[in-house]
Amino acid sequence: MHQDDGITATLRRFNRTYTQRIGALEESFLGTGRPLGVSRVLYEIGLHGAGVGVLRDRLDLDSGYLSRVLSRLEQDGLVRLRPDPGDGRRRLAELTRSGRQAWHELESRSEDLATRLVDPLSPRQRERLADALATADLLVRAATVALREVPDSDPAVRDAAGRYVAELARRFPRGFALDALDTGRYVLATSDGEPVALGGLRELADPGTAEIKRMWVHPAWRGAGLGSRMLRHLETMAAAAGHDRVVLDTNGTLVEAIAMYERAGYHRVERYNDNPYAELFFAKTLHS
Repeated sequence: MHQDDGITATLRRFNRTYTQRIGALEESFLGTGRPLGVSRVLYEIGLHGAGVGVLRDRLDLDSGYLSRVLSRLEQDGLVRLRPDPGDGRRRLAELTRSGRQAWHELESRSEDLATRLVDPLSPRQRERLADALATADLLVRAATVALREVPDSDPAVRDAAGRYVAELARRFPRGFALDALDTGRYVLATSDGEPVALGGLRELADPGTAEIKRMWVHPAWRGAGLGSRMLRHLETMAAAAGHDRVVLDTNGTLVEAIAMYERAGYHRVERYNDNPYAELFFAKTLHS
């Protein structure tokens, strides 16, 4: 038996149970007259309001499917599509007055269903369920978020780098500042249109060595293994580029990052740069 068979069986069983209990298998989700997929798009528009492209990325939907769903919602008088004033090539989706009423109805029915599902449980059982679902939600999102290589000029990279700088400025005893983002290759993870992890890779003078830079994970996503996944991804990129060794530096206050590097097989080495914020230096030999 594969070592993960127990995990996948549990996940599949939960999916079957949950989709049945919430009525996802019914053509009319929660008695609204709309299936779950259409209701989910309606809910997202009401919750955030968004351009069609942002909506597609946030829900990870096929363009054709989303177009059909929006056409149905528009025909039903629930959604209005209009050109983006800032870019005529893009369209914005917004709820009509009837759409807002449908959204509130969906929200109310979803809340009632959730209440009915947990009502038989004791307060202690509800607490356990909430903790378990929060953990499961985080781990599943971390496992399924896409890591993609993007140019250092990408606005999302700049956004993530800005959050990275702000966090280090708060945590380092002497603060932290970054004159310019390092040139190199960057990997970004986003969820719901927001950056949740960043990592960079750049070549050093030694042709066999690459340096990992600007490793950052959103605080709400820590503890789910996304940092380790990013680290492995950057190592794979380095090996594919012909490097047989990676190095990195860090500050002693970042104890979580240090522990992650040591678990990943990094060992401490002598200082190899003049970074004034760096106190510890690590290296790892890559195996093809």
